Amino acid sequence: MGFKKKQMLGFGLILLFLAILLSFMMFTLNNLKSSMTEIVENRYEKVQDSMEIRQLFSRSDREILFAANDANKEERAESLEIINENHSLIESKIAGLSGSLNKAKAKQLLKEFETQYASYSITEAELIQKIKSGNSSDNLSSLMDDQREKRTKVISTMDEFKDYQEGVMKDTLSNSKQTYEDMIGFVIFAVILSILVISVTVVWMIRSTSKDLQSITKVIKNIDFKNLTVIPRIPVRTTDEIGDIAKSFNDMAESLEIYNQKEKDFTEKISEQNWIQTRVADIATMYQRIVDVEVLADRFITRLAPMMGASIGAFYVKRGEGVDMRFVKLASFAGDGEDSGRREFRLGEGLIGQCALEKKSKVIEDIPEDFQLVTTGLGEVNPKSIVIAPVVFEDEVVAMVELASLEAFTKLQKTFLNQVINTLGITINNVEGRMEIERLLKESQAQTEELQAQSEELQSQSEEMQAQSEELQTQAEELRMINEQLEERNRETEEKSKELQVAKLNLEKQAEELKLSSKYKSEFMANMSHELRTPLNSILILSEMLSDPNDSKLNEEQQEFARVINSSGQDLLTLINDILDLSKVEVGKLEVVFDEMNLSELPELLHRNFDHVAKKKNIDFIIEKSKNVPDIFFTDEQRFQQILKNLLSNAFKFTEKGSVSVQIKKADEENVAQWIQTKGASNWVEIKVTDTGIGISKEKQKLIFEAFQQGDGATMRKYGGTGLGLSICREFAKLLGGWVIVDSEEGQGSTFTFFIPSMPEGLKNVDEAIAASPEVAAANHDDSAAPFGDQDAGMMDEEDRDKAKPFCNKTVLVVDDDHRNIFALKNALKHEGMEILTAENGFECLELLEKGNNIDVILMDIMMPGMDGYETMTRIREQSKFEDLPIIALTAKAMKGDREKCLKAGASDYVSKPLKLDQLLSVLRVWLTN
Repeated sequence: MGFKKKQMLGFGLILLFLAILLSFMMFTLNNLKSSMTEIVENRYEKVQDSMEIRQLFSRSDREILFAANDANKEERAESLEIINENHSLIESKIAGLSGSLNKAKAKQLLKEFETQYASYSITEAELIQKIKSGNSSDNLSSLMDDQREKRTKVISTMDEFKDYQEGVMKDTLSNSKQTYEDMIGFVIFAVILSILVISVTVVWMIRSTSKDLQSITKVIKNIDFKNLTVIPRIPVRTTDEIGDIAKSFNDMAESLEIYNQKEKDFTEKISEQNWIQTRVADIATMYQRIVDVEVLADRFITRLAPMMGASIGAFYVKRGEGVDMRFVKLASFAGDGEDSGRREFRLGEGLIGQCALEKKSKVIEDIPEDFQLVTTGLGEVNPKSIVIAPVVFEDEVVAMVELASLEAFTKLQKTFLNQVINTLGITINNVEGRMEIERLLKESQAQTEELQAQSEELQSQSEEMQAQSEELQTQAEELRMINEQLEERNRETEEKSKELQVAKLNLEKQAEELKLSSKYKSEFMANMSHELRTPLNSILILSEMLSDPNDSKLNEEQQEFARVINSSGQDLLTLINDILDLSKVEVGKLEVVFDEMNLSELPELLHRNFDHVAKKKNIDFIIEKSKNVPDIFFTDEQRFQQILKNLLSNAFKFTEKGSVSVQIKKADEENVAQWIQTKGASNWVEIKVTDTGIGISKEKQKLIFEAFQQGDGATMRKYGGTGLGLSICREFAKLLGGWVIVDSEEGQGSTFTFFIPSMPEGLKNVDEAIAASPEVAAANHDDSAAPFGDQDAGMMDEEDRDKAKPFCNKTVLVVDDDHRNIFALKNALKHEGMEILTAENGFECLELLEKGNNIDVILMDIMMPGMDGYETMTRIREQSKFEDLPIIALTAKAMKGDREKCLKAGASDYVSKPLKLDQLLSVLRVWLTN
């Protein structure tokens, strides 16, 4: 039975039992409902009707008594009317009961009641008639007695009818209870039976299904997936879906066995092909530089026999033509002197001669006992298999090969032998051709000598002809060799030309991709500079204002917070400048200006900038300068100072105790030459920065000069930093024609040596006016021009500022789309007493100017939506009344040429972001006082 049929049968039986149970319950409930309906709607109504008839009858009886004894005339009339109404109602009730009765006894009792009531009604009518006639109660006594007697019978009959209906109702109720109890019992029995049948059905289904599935699972678990040569089969016991699964698995197993066998056959064939090709190539290599057939035969049979697994072999070459043609043995393998095979044979002689005649190979497996023996050091054994193969060239047998083995030759060995002898004929022909040429050459020489002996007169001519012949032969041979070499070189040249063309196209494509990548990188760095400097501008200005102890309303702790924020902003600005400097160095677009500088001022400059650091860390700072160091030196002073700043900053950062020393001396050019070329420099200076800090391990000393690298992760976590300082030092040193090296031991401190040349003419391989890439924008020239310079240069002292106060009552228009910058500038300039107007773009700026506001100076941002700063300044300058209005351009994207572009558009001055408040106030002071 199928799995689906089993399920349908099982669930069908379950549904059948449920349907039977439900049908019986519905039948029982219907019977119960009918009984209750009969009790409530039929019997109860009949009892109710009989009770109402009795009540009406009793009321009529009371009214008759009242009318006959106590009532006056009006009351009597009213009582008689009530009696008539009750009579009508009783008759209607009797009619209703008569139509609804279904029991014979009930009908009989009702019939008796009707008869008695009819007799009672006649007596009642007579009594009413006499009452209406005005008879006294004494006159009505006999009639009243008759009436009471009939009333008693009527009431008795009615009570009997009521009791009968109540008895029937009780019997029906008792039957209903019994029916309910029977139904409950049957339901319990049916439920138990259904549970039993369902359980048996489910167990039967599960057992029959799980048994088949377990057999399938057992077979699958027994499969060896590493060896699919033989896969166990699932026995097919059923024709259901599980049986179909078993059949499908068996089919799949058969397919896998076939596939596995095919895969093994394919792998074996590939291995055989590799084996054959390797040995064919080995033998083909052996053919090279062989010019004698005997040498060829000996090398061939010596190399072939081991490859074929042969124990003995012989090689025969054709000699002579026509009737003199024979095959002569030139070489043998493992032969036993003269007895190792025949010396020669002709076509058709013996099996080997017959194979040569038929040009077919032959393999002999059944070898007689007295055949040629294979000799070893211990004795002699009979071969088990012999193979005879002709070597054919241009449909002619030129040689024969015979091999014998102690084992039967395999199909692979036979295939290998056929491939080898296919090319052997060509080789034999080539070698014989070269031997024939050599022979003919010798014969020609002999004939020439004979002619010389025969004729004295032709001796000189013969010698001349011989010399010419030899020369021609030599030239012909040389021309042939040259021609072959030229052809080979021509092919190599063509191949190399094609390769070069492909390489050229690839290089051009890579160059374009590199150029595009460099452009994207440069644009990204420029945009990154703008996006970082814009929020940094407001951070630096506001933190500088908050940290001012004279103007700030903050307490000391809050001022210290502001100074920390300002210091962190400056560090972030330095990191941005370092990254952009490194990017410019990578693309070769960093501006380097070689100019004169005074080295005699260098020690004082270093002391001024780092003495406070040494004092703070409680370490010694020593500077030594040799007397032979020239005072005048030609280099880029900005980059030179930046290198020294980075080296000293690192030395102080990684030194906890001890000292940091700087030694400046004239460098030995021979010592410098081992690190870098020294041509073109007038002299060299060597600057050593030595510290007693943590030192650097030998394996890390190359790593530290790479970008974003430090000695190790622990160093970065403890001392901080980005790992750019030393990378920038080495790159800047290369741009200046110098080099930076390090000598250090871990835990003993470090010495960084900076070699730098004096270059009055600059570097020859670097243009003096290298323009910084427009896309790779670095920090503003004013920001990086003097890394060691006086930070207060160009700013007025506090007393002069208080006296001058050039900003009071001055109106400045701030044009910027960044609300953070507007907020920072607004608060800073308000603090100086200036009145502030703001505009978010060029259109608002022009509208404010048109309204006639008395504006003294404009701070113009360059990059704004809608109308940028360039166009806004151009439109302002087009109006003659604003020709002398000071406009100071502000931008965070400080690209090379922006200053000139801003001035050309109409700017009076140019300041890059992030702004230094003192620098901005200094520029404003210049333009407002002028």
